Amino acid sequence: MTPAIRVLLVDDHAVMRTGFRMILESVGGIEVVGEAADGAAAVEAASTLQPDVICMDVQMPVMDGLDATRLIVADPEHRAAVVIVTTFDRDDYLFSALEAGASGFLLKNAGPEELVNAVRVAAAGDALLAPEVTRRVIARFAAGATGEVPARPAAAPAEATPAEPATTPDLTEREAEVLRLVAQAMSNAEIAQQLYIGEATVKTHVSNVLQKLGARDRVAAVVYAHRHGLT
Repeated sequence: MTPAIRVLLVDDHAVMRTGFRMILESVGGIEVVGEAADGAAAVEAASTLQPDVICMDVQMPVMDGLDATRLIVADPEHRAAVVIVTTFDRDDYLFSALEAGASGFLLKNAGPEELVNAVRVAAAGDALLAPEVTRRVIARFAAGATGEVPARPAAAPAEATPAEPATTPDLTEREAEVLRLVAQAMSNAEIAQQLYIGEATVKTHVSNVLQKLGARDRVAAVVYAHRHGLT
């Protein structure tokens, strides 16, 4: 049998954590292994519990979800994928979450099935971003902005970040082509149609690209492509 997906819930509202737990544990193959009420507790719980997926709120006391995500993703001992789950559909949160290494971005008004799908997608190593969200990422990087959260008093103002020189480390011509299409917010099905190849072949190319770039997921590949002028 396939092991259950281990999930850590991080939110400063106990009612929200309880609701998420009920939703996730009502389906098969998902186990909520712990909860945390702030970012600092989340970092500690991630180390102790070693979850597969962390559902992370943004605005919390002690340490916010963005800083907690940065610490968790930067630590090679943590293998969890982080899905940001927030009330606020704000670009600054979205871009800062992706910069921090989050694998997905979900609003709290999403349906129960979307939360379950988010956990399963993140556990599979894929990125959870709707095409319209990916296009917002592309637009932001095309404009050269970094997406720092302005609400943090200690944060310096965001500065423009020009694209780095184009480079495709060890990518084949086909892999580089697939990367450019991924960076244009195309799905595997759309890429397959564009290149007249099968979806399974596209998936293989995407996996090879992620491995060669050292990218955690599709979102990281999009960020890389736009930073290095590969679009």
